[in-house]
Amino acid sequence: MNSLERPMPPLNGDERTTLESWLDFHRTTLAMKCEGLDDEQAAAASVPPSGFTLTGLVQHMAEVERNWFRRVLAGEQAPPIYDPQADPTAPDGGFELAEGTTLRDALSTWRGEIARAREHCAAFALTDTGRFMEQDVNLRWIYIHMIEEYARHNGHADLLRERIDGATGV
Repeated sequence: MNSLERPMPPLNGDERTTLESWLDFHRTTLAMKCEGLDDEQAAAASVPPSGFTLTGLVQHMAEVERNWFRRVLAGEQAPPIYDPQADPTAPDGGFELAEGTTLRDALSTWRGEIARAREHCAAFALTDTGRFMEQDVNLRWIYIHMIEEYARHNGHADLLRERIDGATGV
């Protein structure tokens, strides 16, 4: 574990740099929690009674990235990646794993959503808004929400990884 570089967010940066750096810090943390695992390990629900898995968390975060940056901020008509209503065999919100799901595929999809998110964000000021629940929501709020979402799920990832192979830290 730990072949990924996770730079410390600046201690005295401007607001946008600080928000983007903390979001990237947490994105990298999730990737680091998955490093060195095979598909079976990453699909293990290792903290019963929860069914959470590392692969499921990665898939979920791909959905979250897509929702906030593509649908809400950019107003894009991006269908869910893992939509059980459109495909009854698809996992719910990313958490559940479809048969044959691999960590590599989940990470690839997630990284693709992060790349699209960065492209969209580059075109918006922190005060620019998208629509959520029939209200305006600005990019600043979305960044803060995403940092919170990753921080919460990285706590889950810590527990999952420790139960899988004893790896702690990061």
